[in-house]
Amino acid sequence: MDQRKCECGHTNPVGTLLCESCGKPLEVDLTDKAAFPDMRYEGMARRSQTYTTTIVDRIWNTFSSVKVAIWIIVVILVASGVGTIFPQQQYIPVPVPTELDVERFYTDTYGVLGTIFYQLGFHNMYSSWWFVLLLVLLGASLIICSLDRVIPLYKALSKPRLNQHKSFLKGQKLYAEAKQPEDRSAEEILAQSAEALKKKGYYLFQTDRALLAEKGRFSRWGPYVNHIGLILFLIGVLMRSLPGFHLDEYVWVREGETVPIPETPYYVKNLSFKVEYYSEDEMVEKLDLKGGAIAKNYQTDAILYLNRNADTPGAKPDLVEVQSGPIIVNHPMKHEDIYLYQSGYQEMKLGALNFTLIDLKNGDKEVGAIKLDLYNPSEEMQVAEGMKVRILDYFPDFAMGKDGKPITQTNLPKNPMFALEIIDERDAINEKLVYLQGSILTQKDNPRYGLKIEMPDLVDISGLNVRTDKALPLIFFGSFVFMVGVSMGFFWQHRRIWVQLQEGNVLIAGHTNKNWFGLRKEVQGMVEQTNLSVTLEDKTKA
Repeated sequence: MDQRKCECGHTNPVGTLLCESCGKPLEVDLTDKAAFPDMRYEGMARRSQTYTTTIVDRIWNTFSSVKVAIWIIVVILVASGVGTIFPQQQYIPVPVPTELDVERFYTDTYGVLGTIFYQLGFHNMYSSWWFVLLLVLLGASLIICSLDRVIPLYKALSKPRLNQHKSFLKGQKLYAEAKQPEDRSAEEILAQSAEALKKKGYYLFQTDRALLAEKGRFSRWGPYVNHIGLILFLIGVLMRSLPGFHLDEYVWVREGETVPIPETPYYVKNLSFKVEYYSEDEMVEKLDLKGGAIAKNYQTDAILYLNRNADTPGAKPDLVEVQSGPIIVNHPMKHEDIYLYQSGYQEMKLGALNFTLIDLKNGDKEVGAIKLDLYNPSEEMQVAEGMKVRILDYFPDFAMGKDGKPITQTNLPKNPMFALEIIDERDAINEKLVYLQGSILTQKDNPRYGLKIEMPDLVDISGLNVRTDKALPLIFFGSFVFMVGVSMGFFWQHRRIWVQLQEGNVLIAGHTNKNWFGLRKEVQGMVEQTNLSVTLEDKTKA
């Protein structure tokens, strides 16, 4: 690596703006007052300004650029904004179980734009690989930007220079120079200056002919504390994509049903569902509800089970109760890291279709009852001795496809269609029939058996939102660290005042990263207390 040598004899790395030994600006025309180097990093050489040859250097230099970081942030903001045009899949008002249902929801609700939104994958944007990659790039940029700047800053601040070059002092925005009074020694001037500055809360460094007073140095680390907070925040966000760290699922549970909770070893059972509505007397304002009602409270009495065979593929669930009780709106059931929220409900929904099998050629004699569960139908049922009913096909939400074949639009029993086979083993009779929209369609013109439609089973269905977020404490901690960094840089300033005696002159200079007015008042107060006949050059208004 090339070196650059100062006139004081010290050799500085390439990229150094101020000599590491005497503080003299390097390769700067000192007659041009506007050309004094930027002191954000005390003129120290940064890696991105020193190494530029290898691929690693180029990658480092790219990510150490603030412009690159800003562009990454802009892209993330634009992508985040696009993701809010339509609701994400997890926030669809009525959760749907299949990908076909999801696509249909966006198309039916938002038209062509909804279809485009879905086709481009924006419906799951924040968990997509490219959005996660953007967050990783932002994290890498924050880390490299911080290291590229914090290391030289630490080196400079850990060893403050007291005997600065005169050109360094003259380059500061606050500067004063006067002849040393003949009746006062250097020690006396420095002692009086130190006493005045100490009263203002300055920490002092002193030699026999130089004084450095500074306060608020910790504020210089504020931006890097910000970066640490943001990095912790991003790590927490990225941890959500790891298995077991984040879960946000929606499950529908019918009364009396036990269902597995996706991606967990737990099952939940709906013992009963209750809903209470506001009466007209309780309503503050009279509303036109058009025959509807407003729920006052709804809850699910549930049992949470742990499947002890969850780690054994193909094993029958071995459920053990771990918790039970009500799940009420805003009062979830909590077990370890898992929360179950009461989030929705569906009242009086079809749970099962009930029929009576009748013998049409024997005076419509009732043979037996048939119950078709719309959520988990049995493939075969014994109706009577020697009589069986077999389900050949089942379409929960029946429709005719474009090819003329039956399809189901969703997995919810909105328009159930059953194709059944009646098997009479005694008389060797085999007949097929179809139930659709309250009608019975038979295969034969003169069938032996038929179905009489009975009152269906109606059930209440509870919608539970299941959440786990182990990364949330890290996200909150990162946010707290970020706010600490903001406070450090916003409410405090790093102020430095140099007092030096060189060649029979008293040199005074001051520097701060902001609030020059406050620094000027403190320097002026020190000058007045030490009775020095100097006039401050204030270049802060230039």
